[in-house]
Amino acid sequence: MPMDYKNYTSPLSERYPSTDMKYIFSPEKKFRTWRKLWIALAEAEKELGLDITDDQIEELKSHKDEINYDVAKAREKEVRHDVMSHVYAYGKQCPKAKGIIHLGATSCFVGDNTDIILMAEGLSLIKKKLINAIHQLAIFAETYKDMPTLGFTHYQAAQPTTVGKRATLWIQDLVLDLEDLSYVLGSLRLRGAKGTTGTQASFMELFEGDQEKCRRLDALIAEKMGFASDGDGENHVYPVTGQTYSRKVDSRVLNVLSGIAQSAHKFSNDLRLLQHMKEMEEPFEINQIGSSAMAYKRNPMRSERMASLANYVMSDAMNPQITAATQWFERTLDDSANKRIAVSEAFLATDSILELYINITSGMVVYPEVIKKHLMAELPFMATENIIMDAVKRGGDRQELHERIRQHSMEAAKVVKEQGKANDLITRIAADPLFGVSEPDLQSVLEPENYVGRAPFQVSEFLEKVVKPILDENSDLLGLEAEINL
Repeated sequence: MPMDYKNYTSPLSERYPSTDMKYIFSPEKKFRTWRKLWIALAEAEKELGLDITDDQIEELKSHKDEINYDVAKAREKEVRHDVMSHVYAYGKQCPKAKGIIHLGATSCFVGDNTDIILMAEGLSLIKKKLINAIHQLAIFAETYKDMPTLGFTHYQAAQPTTVGKRATLWIQDLVLDLEDLSYVLGSLRLRGAKGTTGTQASFMELFEGDQEKCRRLDALIAEKMGFASDGDGENHVYPVTGQTYSRKVDSRVLNVLSGIAQSAHKFSNDLRLLQHMKEMEEPFEINQIGSSAMAYKRNPMRSERMASLANYVMSDAMNPQITAATQWFERTLDDSANKRIAVSEAFLATDSILELYINITSGMVVYPEVIKKHLMAELPFMATENIIMDAVKRGGDRQELHERIRQHSMEAAKVVKEQGKANDLITRIAADPLFGVSEPDLQSVLEPENYVGRAPFQVSEFLEKVVKPILDENSDLLGLEAEINL
């Protein structure tokens, strides 16, 4: 199909997300779900005693996937109502059943229930990708758990850590996101069949005042839509609603997506800083161009795209917050246009972020010699406490030694910063009779592994106690390959 170059198209649809996530928020998925809901409503109403025939339901089922978009579109131009246009179009295909389609329902019966179903499916797909990102990082952390590297606080060289230990910090953020996602996904409920203001007045009329049938209607719909196990539907529908489910639900969902975006942004920042230092790099394809002018460059374009999309998701999370705060009484329609855009695009962008996360972490490149070079340039400063302690054991005065080593450190730092020369702190200390130690003896102190504390063991413990149970529990979700389009 030729591309339309004259009309705006969203990059979120064309460039970034996976095929699976795009389908979840596609018109076809939405309108097929509407028809499934109308079938579920008709079946439930029939089971509860309304005069609806098997032939009518079979007719609805026979056309559930054959959506006559042209008829619905033409009708919407006349009536300016999307739900009633699709009721009309479905009725055209199902003349025997047209009189019972949408019986007793309001537009939010299909609109809101579908939104919940799509968000639940979207969160399930996000969970799968989150698990795979954690898995790739866990492999990386295990591989490099023993490799010493400079730690940084305030982006200044600090006590060493290991490359693998740093990766566990990225994993920890994703584990927190997974906990939030699992909670919110488990808390989602259908709106059910509540009528125009949530009172079920229309269904009370249909069922001649039988409150038990009205209550059971909600449960049956949840079960028929696969949102609950048989007999458990009552627990999978919000017990009270206005015309809509509370718009705080959308806010809670997008807060989860925002949390994932925050974690990914932090990871992308770290990786881009490390790539600047030439210690690590994101994958770079053989024919990839880093810059149109500077042919030698290997720009971290995947990490930068991740950060850019993360910024979008974090800011997008404000939209449902505003909507939830400004609804009037049982509902106002000022949520509609905002909601259609904000929710779907947050999912599409978060999906894109996690595709990038999986792609990057499955091919990150580490440069051990550069890491060691940077570490050894700073290690003399970090070894000073050990040098002081050893000198004290030989009879030195701790305060005097501390002052002398402070002076030597300042002079060594001056040489590094002002003259661009190597750190000569060890040579200075060896030449100072106050310390009474040779340079070879001092050099033996400069073993990076002696300064990483419990980092390697922390990695092993974290992976065994925290990450492995998660991966074992979700082993059926592993093995996803990232889908990077551009």
